[in-house]
Amino acid sequence: MPVEVAIWRLGEKPSPVGFLSIDSESRLEQLLADNISILDPNLLLIGRQVPTPYGHFIDLLAIDSDGNLVVIELKRDRTPREVVAQLLDYGSWVRTLNVDDVAGIFSDFLTKYYPQNANTSLESAFCERFHVEEMPEGINESHELMLVASELDASTERIITYLADEYGVAINAVFFRYFRDGEREYLSRAWLIDPGDVDIKVEEKRTKLPWNNEYYVSFGHKDNGSSRHWEDARKYGFVSAGGGDWYVRTLKLLEPGGRIWVYIPGRGYVGVGKVINGPVLANEFLVRNEAGQEVPITQAPLKGNLTRPADDPPGTEEYLVRVEWIKTVPVDQAIWEKGFFANQNSAAKPRSKRWVYTVNRLKSRFQIPE
Repeated sequence: MPVEVAIWRLGEKPSPVGFLSIDSESRLEQLLADNISILDPNLLLIGRQVPTPYGHFIDLLAIDSDGNLVVIELKRDRTPREVVAQLLDYGSWVRTLNVDDVAGIFSDFLTKYYPQNANTSLESAFCERFHVEEMPEGINESHELMLVASELDASTERIITYLADEYGVAINAVFFRYFRDGEREYLSRAWLIDPGDVDIKVEEKRTKLPWNNEYYVSFGHKDNGSSRHWEDARKYGFVSAGGGDWYVRTLKLLEPGGRIWVYIPGRGYVGVGKVINGPVLANEFLVRNEAGQEVPITQAPLKGNLTRPADDPPGTEEYLVRVEWIKTVPVDQAIWEKGFFANQNSAAKPRSKRWVYTVNRLKSRFQIPE
């Protein structure tokens, strides 16, 4: 059944806000080009109308914090078969790109659309966007295909779901609805498949194994102290996530006594520990301050910031999971090797050969006994 989104204005009686057709999908392309975080806050736009050797043009090309590419194609007026086939064709080409190719695409993108920034390198833009000191060693180790539309029909949904479920293709669809309420304009977004589930489907379909009882955790460290900071997590014993339900809900997978391996996007693995209890709000997570008093962590000395801005919507608060560390290293000593597992979920129970390989290598690198 196609995804549908509706909005109601609340008053004495709820009244629907009617949706309108967006002027054109080229306007939607422009909106995404101006602010790619509308689609995904974990992306850096690196190309627009990217020419392929086959005479076609990729609408938008982005890179995530792990160095993986994302092909973004607008449906326009094409049939489901045409647009999905086009996406698969683009994916077959994108998978061949090396870091020099990607850097060249980014340079062409800046020259055409942002000539004032034409001398900016891919590495400097990547580091600034994701608050890291260097790019990952492995660029374009995997890629994702994303269809963007102003509406989704049953045929498109059926084809994409089939490819993802049966063949483990990293493909998804997102549709946007445009609403107008008086002078105000709104844009809503809905995914066909939960983005976190796409990564899991791909890994499990490639190599479906029993879970090895080792949890994966992604920790969104920021060097500038604007958000969570790894040194705070090491000092006070926690991992955390915030910014909305999609980021927080996977923390509930972590069961007391379970072992976690912590990955910082774009850096590598920085710690292994044991879960003590489930997620709680940051202001309910108690620690001892320098005077030995038990206080909420938000009142303790921190290098980072675990408090969301006052104007952030409800539900975006930071949640912390208490951890007893077994071994940790500073961010600048993060461990990463080609072939390691990583995805964008705050926490996961991976079931792939890559995860088994990653854990075995980390046990050796962290000197953790079997």
